[in-house]
Formats: sequence, C-alpha cells, structure tokens
Amino acid sequence: MVEAVALRLTTADTVAASKWRSDAPIDDPAREEQVLASVAAQALDEGLDAARVHQIFRDQIEANKDVQRALFAWWSVSPGSAPAIGPDLSHVRPVIDRQNTQILDQMREQQAVLAETGWLPALLDAAGAVGQILSPLHQATLARALVSLCGPVAP
Repeated sequence: MVEAVALRLTTADTVAASKWRSDAPIDDPAREEQVLASVAAQALDEGLDAARVHQIFRDQIEANKDVQRALFAWWSVSPGSAPAIGPDLSHVRPVIDRQNTQILDQMREQQAVLAETGWLPALLDAAGAVGQILSPLHQATLARALVSLCGPVAP
C-alpha cells in the first residue's frame, strides 16, 4: 500500500510541470472533488468506509500539492531548472486514476489490518523502505500522504 501511495505521489512532478508551463494554478478544487467523488464511489463498491477513503485521498491530494508548491518555489528562484515543456494533464490523469484504484485495492485487501491498532510500526518500516528510493522532497511529503492511514478519520 505504501508503494502505491508513493507511486501516486511521484505524479506530482509531471502535474507541476504541466501547471507551470500552462500557468495553471496548483489548486484545482473542481478536479479534486471529481477525484474524491470517484474514490468514494469506488469505496462503496469495495465495501470500504467512504468517509475514511475520502480523508485518505484528501491527504493524497494535499501531499501531491505540497510537492507541486515546493517545485514551483524552486523554479521561481531557479528559472533555469524549470521544465522547458509541460505535458498535457490528460496524459497523467489516467496514471493517477490507476494509482487511486491500486490504493483502493490495497485498502480492500488490507481491511482487517487497517482496522487494527498495532500495525503502525509495519507502516513506518514500509515507508522507510519505500522512502529510500524517493527524492528528499518526496520522502518528506510521503508522511503527509500516509497520515490518515494511521488512524480513524478526523472529525
């Protein structure tokens, strides 16, 4: 599950490049709501708690935007490092959708584990192992992407 979350997080670079080159804002509330509605519907189909899934994917989106903001900040002070071209978001959205499905599949498969309280050390170990292949920026935001997996949905 941690690997699926990390892979989803790595799409932030492509999304940031696209938005940077097209002068699009990082925040896209309409798209975010589409994603959240889609995963909530999938959650119900999978027998998962839709509120918890909503929170988990809200964290995915926020972590992705944290990467985008950091990249925008870097490109602003170091314009030479900014991407020369930005891919069309229509090419990356199917990748994100596949990762969302992968995360949901993992949640369904690990439902019993996620309902327990003693699995946090295993999650941390997995995050540490996966984090070794990520950039420092992605390592830092991985914790944000995983936070709601660690407990009940915030009120």
